[in-house]
Amino acid sequence: MCGIAGIISKNTELISAQRMQQATASLVHRGPEGEGFYVNPERTVALGHRRLCIIDLSPRATQPMHYLNRYHIIHNGELYNYIELKEKLQKKGYHFNTASDTEVIVAAFAAFGKNCLQEFDGMFAFAIWDHKEQQLFAARDRFGEKPFFFFYNGEQLAFASEMKALWSMDIPKHLNKAMLYNFLSIDYTGNPADPAETFFENIQKLPPASFLNYSLSRQELTIEKYWQVYPETNYSITEQEALTQFNVLLSDSIKKRLRSDVAIGTSLSGGLDSSTLVALCDQLASGQYSHKCFTAVFPGFEKDEYDYAKQVARKFGLEHHTTSVKDAEVLSLLQKLMDSQEEPIASASPLAQYKVYEAAKANGVTVLLDGQGADEVLAGYHKFYNWYWLELYRQKRLGKSGELKAASAIGVSERFGLKNKIAALAPELSAGLLQSRKAKQSYKHPDLDPDFAFAHKRELYYSLPSGFDLNSALYFQTFVNGLEELLRLADRNSMAHGVEVRLPFLQHQLVEFLFTLPSHYKIHHGWTKWILRKSVEGLLPDSITWRKDKIGFEPPQKSWMQNKECQIAIQNAKEILVQNKILRSSVLKKKIQPHDAHVAENREWKYWSVAFLFS
Repeated sequence: MCGIAGIISKNTELISAQRMQQATASLVHRGPEGEGFYVNPERTVALGHRRLCIIDLSPRATQPMHYLNRYHIIHNGELYNYIELKEKLQKKGYHFNTASDTEVIVAAFAAFGKNCLQEFDGMFAFAIWDHKEQQLFAARDRFGEKPFFFFYNGEQLAFASEMKALWSMDIPKHLNKAMLYNFLSIDYTGNPADPAETFFENIQKLPPASFLNYSLSRQELTIEKYWQVYPETNYSITEQEALTQFNVLLSDSIKKRLRSDVAIGTSLSGGLDSSTLVALCDQLASGQYSHKCFTAVFPGFEKDEYDYAKQVARKFGLEHHTTSVKDAEVLSLLQKLMDSQEEPIASASPLAQYKVYEAAKANGVTVLLDGQGADEVLAGYHKFYNWYWLELYRQKRLGKSGELKAASAIGVSERFGLKNKIAALAPELSAGLLQSRKAKQSYKHPDLDPDFAFAHKRELYYSLPSGFDLNSALYFQTFVNGLEELLRLADRNSMAHGVEVRLPFLQHQLVEFLFTLPSHYKIHHGWTKWILRKSVEGLLPDSITWRKDKIGFEPPQKSWMQNKECQIAIQNAKEILVQNKILRSSVLKKKIQPHDAHVAENREWKYWSVAFLFS
């Protein structure tokens, strides 16, 4: 887990160790334990690295790492199956000088070329300079857990783990107004049609599950996708078969993610996902598992989950650490967070996450297991009910399934009415009407400057799942729009403190398997994440396994926004956006309306967040 940066250009004036050092200095938080540089003899390539020691703590594992007098690698992330892959490569005659996973990556590339990516189970963003071929090969993990930003103008290719490193290399900032329009009107932080787009016009990100090739001699850059899930439902699988395979895959994922040479702990929100990880970690022997867990608490807040987290911590004998956000620190905390995030955030939830990772570092834990990704692949959000009901209605099974009554009986408030039935029977018409309505609502946004809205009204990125069924909705949330934003938040918030976050639910074989399961193994008898609940039944307290409420890591944002200092900051933010002709001047006369974190009309928090882009 580290920070990487690099420049490739035929213009030798652009290549220098000093320029690299400026870039890596901006990434010191990602790798506070060391730095390294490589400039080739021709001065056409410069690579830089900041090191956070996780696997093989010795100086031999320092990066940039050189292999076979040909390859030079910088790597951010972890390869969890490096032990098995190393044995495979040794049988092919490859030799190793370190115990690091980075050397396994570069050796696998030497052995298999681009097909090495099919061998990897991990989270990663790495770049390998091939001196013989004069080519750069760079890749990003399947889900986009680790970032890779780049700038290319024909003369130079510059890349880094964070955009601030590019800016430190004198890459200019050019705000992407189309992305601002989509964020402010429909909360999008990415473009489903162009996953390389960022909030800055001249900076792109390598999409998840993709690799980049750059030939210096031809000055040719190409990007290709190397992995994709093709959902094919296996209707013949029995309940017991599904549970057995799910348990095997999840346990294997956790076991591999407990590999480390430093202490490992767990995030513990009190919800099902993080509690499951705690329970399974307790079963799997690991010398590095610290039995420390970390929870964000909000005393007096109705959605505080401390009591649930405490139950789990006590059951498994964990050393339970709590942290909270004080009202007086919200202002300074948001400044720190936005410096790390570089792109807007739609609510205050990331502030609590930031504090959890800070607490882990303060208590000697460098690696945390976290439950992110489970809601997306196992149908954990309440919005997925309607997608399942649409599927059942189209199959003429909704009534006899009893799903509506079962969901209502456990307190689910979602309803399935006439509009839903029309959508099920005429999906293309319904999708067209919905997109048209979204476009109109966005353009008519009451606070947006009319000229700004008019200039970008045709650039609305609103998109829908390809089918009106549960698996299509899960695929959309996981791979098209939703999950990558959460992964960005987790990466920047954890790396701000030099902490690594590992996500066992995002092991690719597990996700591939889940997309073969029929929908009733994900939502069943009104319960979301049904197969997960069944798998831990008896292992966790029933109050956790069969919790009826879904909170979603929500802090007391409304209370924070009532703070006088925060209100002044929000007003100042609105003034900045009015000056830049993003908002109408009339917003300055509107009284600030504090909102909870996950409500639809969460406008003023977004204005506050966006204003940081102009600083």
